Amino acid sequence: MTLPEMMQAVEITKPGGPEVLRPCERPVPTPGPGEILIKLAYAGVNRPDALQRAGAYAPPPTASDLPGLEGAGEVVAVGPGVSGWSVGDQVCALLPGGGYAQYAVTPAAHALPIPAGMNLEHAACLPETYFTVWSNVFMRGGLKAGERFLVHGGSSGIGTTAIQLASTLGARVFTTAGSDEKCATCRALGAEVAINYHDEDFVDIMEAEGGANLILDMVGGTYIPRNIRALADEGRMVHIAFLTGPKAELNFAQIMVRRLTITGSTLRPQSDAAKARIADELREHVWPLLDAGRVKPIMDSTFPLAEAEKAHARMEASQHIGKIVLKV
Repeated sequence: MTLPEMMQAVEITKPGGPEVLRPCERPVPTPGPGEILIKLAYAGVNRPDALQRAGAYAPPPTASDLPGLEGAGEVVAVGPGVSGWSVGDQVCALLPGGGYAQYAVTPAAHALPIPAGMNLEHAACLPETYFTVWSNVFMRGGLKAGERFLVHGGSSGIGTTAIQLASTLGARVFTTAGSDEKCATCRALGAEVAINYHDEDFVDIMEAEGGANLILDMVGGTYIPRNIRALADEGRMVHIAFLTGPKAELNFAQIMVRRLTITGSTLRPQSDAAKARIADELREHVWPLLDAGRVKPIMDSTFPLAEAEKAHARMEASQHIGKIVLKV
């Protein structure tokens, strides 16, 4: 296959708001050992992209400076030592960066097949979100069937994924969201209780239920001590983001007396081997659910690649329900 030397992309011209995203031309990357080159059809838009754009989340030294951590398309070249993928295969993949472009490279072990019956637009919504939810809720958080699970931001890409996976695998799901419409969507996806945080206090509701066995939090700030109150004895809290800040004052005696566990992770800085292990677990435990249609990505909107600025503005206004993607 003859590949072009240059490609269309969207770059971050300087730290700032959505307006600093600008179309550009870049050289088509070349896959190294163990890597594949994907001609992207769609790229997912995620909160870490906005953090990178704002100058608060630098890419790893070996990654592209272009934003974009997931996408779906066709394998058009393979690097030395790659097995399992061939030119012409359609894949969705977790990317180290560079997704806002026509072509992107990624370790072959971080790619997964397109689920049965799913188009590339929907498949582009899967990797970042499913890697994050599976690794934090199930691998790190240890959620089990029958447990009470609280996820904040239930109408986000992370939230809609966590609700579906947790309820499908037998947990009792509670969630928070910012409108009655978003709460209705969360209930339709499997949440037993959806709490409009403008009208109700999730702490009171969880305490009445006996506390959450596991909380997935991306809010931080003042939610941190409130989450502690909302946990059951021996409960676990997993942090994946801090939309309102990473600092809070805590009485750690509660953690000792009630035997609580507080943990968290970010996906991008983890090793290639760690991400490959998550991909293997997704292939075994989650892809059969996607193939069978028991869980699915929830789509909000699609923007042309050149309009990435508008996609970021929509995401940061918290207007969306589910995932936003770019059509490359």
